[in-house]
Amino acid sequence: MPLYSYFAKSLKGEEKSGTIEAKNLQQLAATLKEQGFVLINAEPKKEKKEFNFPVLSRGVSLTERLMFTRNLQVMIFSGLPLPKAIHTLACQSKNKKFKETLLKVEEEITKGKNFSDSLKQYPNIFSDLFQNMIKVGEETGGLDKVLKILSRQMEREHDLQSKIKGALMYPAVIVFTMIGIGILMLIMVVPKLAQTFQELQIELPITTKIIIGIGTFLSKNWFLFLIVIAALVFLFLLISKTKRGKKAIDYTVLKIPVISPLVKKTNSAYTIRTLSSLIASGVPILKSLEITAGTLGNVYYSTAILEAAEKVRKGDKLSSALAPYTKIYPSLVLQMLEVGEETGETSSILAKLADFFEEDIGNDTKNLASIIEPVLMLVIGAVIGFFAISMIQPMYSMLGSI
Repeated sequence: MPLYSYFAKSLKGEEKSGTIEAKNLQQLAATLKEQGFVLINAEPKKEKKEFNFPVLSRGVSLTERLMFTRNLQVMIFSGLPLPKAIHTLACQSKNKKFKETLLKVEEEITKGKNFSDSLKQYPNIFSDLFQNMIKVGEETGGLDKVLKILSRQMEREHDLQSKIKGALMYPAVIVFTMIGIGILMLIMVVPKLAQTFQELQIELPITTKIIIGIGTFLSKNWFLFLIVIAALVFLFLLISKTKRGKKAIDYTVLKIPVISPLVKKTNSAYTIRTLSSLIASGVPILKSLEITAGTLGNVYYSTAILEAAEKVRKGDKLSSALAPYTKIYPSLVLQMLEVGEETGETSSILAKLADFFEEDIGNDTKNLASIIEPVLMLVIGAVIGFFAISMIQPMYSMLGSI
């Protein structure tokens, strides 16, 4: 929430100033009114943005969070006190960071703090979705039921990620292996052939000269090549952290012919699965939409959900609020949403629709591997053919001149 610098007065003439978080000026005025003050002036306070360089560090994986949630649900259902359950799971965790976090959460709960409030200090581990569902569970007294819904949500998310990673693993290994072999050939083999050609004083074709030039450069400046590659990766990470860069990357991904349908189905599945879990837990629809927008990785999907939330706030149905976004959300999503709103079974219908999309994604990932494989073979064959012809052609020319 934005931070406001404000100045207020009470009816008795007392003055008050400072900074406070509020969604908007109306909420700020209402908060001060409850304290007996009238808002006189308020301005948004600009926060200093710190630039964080991307670093590699071990976080808490989805699998670790899933196991924690599932085991915690069983312990709570069995009647074990919450602090004791968290302490037990912390001791079992092999991840040092996660273990320390859970022990701190246990300490906060022991001091009288709510479980959901304790989790807010660790947004990188426990998402808004997790925090809000836990809060609902505390308020309704059904923490074990909410944890069960969360476990199912995370299981589905894990399955979806596994399917996509599995589909992309094979082509990634092939591509990186061929790049590695190509670089080794350029560094170790090409310079020796170049020396032979030079000794024989053979006239070289332009393609051969290009390959020899690249090979000679890499053999002499391999360290510079590594620095350039590292710099390009670092630059890509920096660009992906900016709004424009992230938007450009997300737009490109949505336009790639083979990848685009899979990206659309994946984001649709994440959207409806998250919405279903939140609504089933009792989170209000507007809050559910805001949380869901925060969980989506693609800028265009999160923007669509936030804009739809504003329309719902004004009285529109969610199905009609999402109607302008048929380019990213399949019409089936809108139709099923409309059915859910008419029948009052939005959560269960969305859950079934999410199952359908996830099964469809599984089939698409299998097909993706079968499509990518022959394309890779053609590309690799073309590269190897170009390399072979470029290096063998001078030899044939030499033999022909004898």
